[in-house]
Amino acid sequence: MRTIDINCDMGESFGQYSLGNDEEVIRYVSSVNIACGFHAGDPTTMDRTVKLADKHHVRIGAHPGLPDLQGFGRRNIAILPVEAYQLTLYQVGALKAFTQANGAKLSHVKPHGALYNMAAKDKQLATAIAEAVYQLDPTLTLIGLSNSALTNAGEALGLTVAHEVFADRTYQSDGTLTPRHHPNAVINDEMQAIEQVKQMVLDQRVTSTTGKVIPIQADTVCVHGDNPHTLSFLKKLQDCLQQSGISLTSNK
Repeated sequence: MRTIDINCDMGESFGQYSLGNDEEVIRYVSSVNIACGFHAGDPTTMDRTVKLADKHHVRIGAHPGLPDLQGFGRRNIAILPVEAYQLTLYQVGALKAFTQANGAKLSHVKPHGALYNMAAKDKQLATAIAEAVYQLDPTLTLIGLSNSALTNAGEALGLTVAHEVFADRTYQSDGTLTPRHHPNAVINDEMQAIEQVKQMVLDQRVTSTTGKVIPIQADTVCVHGDNPHTLSFLKKLQDCLQQSGISLTSNK
């Protein structure tokens, strides 16, 4: 039976604002990416989410984003490569402190939102982020958009890299994600999303919005935790994957 990692963004609550259904969703994933305070999250939420992830034996990752709480880190901000290096190092270092204090282990780093998409195309930003990860801990895995500038930068430095694909996002013919402001950026039909995951995992291909079928490397599948239907989708996804001979990777 083939295996696949399923990762989910978590710890995105902030102060009195609660987002996501982390305590239930975590039962159906093998990796989590925890917000580090810039686009979402705060020290209390980070500490609580690390404890939750360690309890459920899932891999813990840092999810550094742009300093944009109001825009949830999804608005492009023009930053220099050195700033990308610094904000990545700052945020990942903060989460690493919480994992160490809780006797847990930091496994990976996955940039969030606009920072992720910018680094997928911009070689200089990608290299800066990869260098921050490498300088902090070269044993960490860098997660980036499949076949992107970010995964290339990580591989060039010798980092372990996981090529990521998305269950609920559509793809452009160049392999990038459809920008969120486009009306067809998000796949809302659960079965359509499941069929896309099966195509990416089994065939290592994805059909773009233009109908072009493009090659893609699928090491880990992202499911967004801020979607109110995430829990029901994950249950259906696991059932369909198992019927296709695909199981969730063993937790840490």
